[in-house]
Amino acid sequence: MHQEKGESRAKIILIGEHAVVYGQPAIALPIKSIKLQVTVTPTQDHQQKIRSTFYRGLLADAQPPFTGLTKLLSRLLVFFSAESQGFTLTIESALPAERGMGSSAACAIAIIRAFYAAFDTSLDRATLLNWAAVSEKAIHGNPSGLDAATTSADRPQWFIRGEAPKAIHFPSRGVLVIADTGEMGQTGAAVGHVADLLRRNHARFQPLIESIGLASRKAAVALAQDDLAALGKQLNTAQAALSQLGVSAPALDRLIQAAAAAGALGAKLTGSGQGGCMIALAQDSTSAATIAQALQRAGAAATWQYDFSESEAIS
Repeated sequence: MHQEKGESRAKIILIGEHAVVYGQPAIALPIKSIKLQVTVTPTQDHQQKIRSTFYRGLLADAQPPFTGLTKLLSRLLVFFSAESQGFTLTIESALPAERGMGSSAACAIAIIRAFYAAFDTSLDRATLLNWAAVSEKAIHGNPSGLDAATTSADRPQWFIRGEAPKAIHFPSRGVLVIADTGEMGQTGAAVGHVADLLRRNHARFQPLIESIGLASRKAAVALAQDDLAALGKQLNTAQAALSQLGVSAPALDRLIQAAAAAGALGAKLTGSGQGGCMIALAQDSTSAATIAQALQRAGAAATWQYDFSESEAIS
């Protein structure tokens, strides 16, 4: 084993949250400007240590929410026949935790890449995603796999659960403004809430799941046709369904309304909801700046921008 690094990126779901768990399509994008890096450094003392903003100490002493990554690390060590190998694992992340940006998946992807490199072992994408599922299942219970597929990707992804993710065309114009409510998303609670709704009244809530899926398909057509107005309409349609499913929140609704008032073509929550982040579609960078300012005035804790032209430049 020798010192190596692994990297990953933040992800944003453009459209398809929650419905993707039930076999509907989703579209997600890796955000290259928001990165996570893991460095694994071998040591001679046989101690296995973690250094990060959310946990600092021995691997064996890690508590939730780090236990999913603990499980992943333990299995990697067994796979490489290195159970007694000492190391320090340093995690440096620009991703805010519990904001729908794929923080846990990004961490897993970077760890896997770092370990495979440290043991001079080639790593294909299917193997990478299989390993990432170890920690994602431990953390989230029933993940769709979208987070791992996107935080490890170079280009926007068309994702259907159980199928290989595919790169999808994005226009060369258009800007997404991403805003953090400052409130943690509640992934487990939100996913469980939707599952409970479907169990209790399938006839009422299943059509909402299907409407999100249809909106995702129409969004893909709009992207292929470089039709930002049509894309914005589908974002609004998805948000209306997500709100009816009870996964929006007052802080999200406030920012979505502020974005609409500032000229956004469409706006919705991104990720599990019940907190976390929202996105707003802008025609161009000038409009995006206006929307970002409106979001900041409305209480956004932070904002970022994703220029659609980046989707062809990510490497």
